[in-house]
Amino acid sequence: MKKREPVNAFDIAAIIIVLAVAVFIAYALLSIVLGGLPFLPAAIASKEVRFAVGLSVYTASISTLLCVLLSVPSAYALTRTSMPLKKTIQIIMELPLSLPYLVLGLCLLIVFSSDLGKALRDMGFKVVFDKNGIILAQLIVNLPFAVKFMRTAMSEVDERLEFIAGTLGASRWTRFRTVLLPLCRQSVIAMVVLVWSRALGEFGATLMLVGVTRMKTETLPASIYLNISTGDNGMAMASAILIMIISAAAHTITTILNKKNRPLTRMRDTTT
Repeated sequence: MKKREPVNAFDIAAIIIVLAVAVFIAYALLSIVLGGLPFLPAAIASKEVRFAVGLSVYTASISTLLCVLLSVPSAYALTRTSMPLKKTIQIIMELPLSLPYLVLGLCLLIVFSSDLGKALRDMGFKVVFDKNGIILAQLIVNLPFAVKFMRTAMSEVDERLEFIAGTLGASRWTRFRTVLLPLCRQSVIAMVVLVWSRALGEFGATLMLVGVTRMKTETLPASIYLNISTGDNGMAMASAILIMIISAAAHTITTILNKKNRPLTRMRDTTT
């Protein structure tokens, strides 16, 4: 019978800290839930809130799709190719992670208020004060995070597996599609849900680029901001509950999908 290791002071301190953090987070969330629950039926029935939910889900989904399409090949280039200035490019792509979202929104506002923005507007593609700007703001906030997430995931995959596939005649594309990507499947799923949830709650860059206009550029975070500004704290908390529900549902789906992919993870562990 395996002898249990006695609990020491460090373990007790760590347990106390994690319990304190968990209790604080639970208390903060519960305060919103209890305060906003009486207003939730009215929020669901509100045309404005339903518009905000629809716009939030739509823009978050589009920006997440763009993040996936851009981050996966970017991470591949940074981990599997010998491109020049790789370190410099990596620093540039991850620099926005350390910048306030308002600064990122200001950068976009300056760019799309220039001649480039005017040219795009003349072609029918509006960004400033338009829902396209919401998608772009979510993209610039989340893309560096997605690239770093996928770069880390791909770096953990043993390149010898791809090399073996190459010795059997597989092309670079085939190795990426049949070896690397399947081994990163769980990371891709986790990245998609995290990026989508972050996009759903993004507000700083969006506020700077498109502003907050009711029934036009009003996402759920913008709805919370507008309701707080007008003193309607109940509706603000109800909107926050809706964000919690949507995010919790996304997290649950991720957990289920990851459980289904566990055999793949075990296969990867045995091969490495």
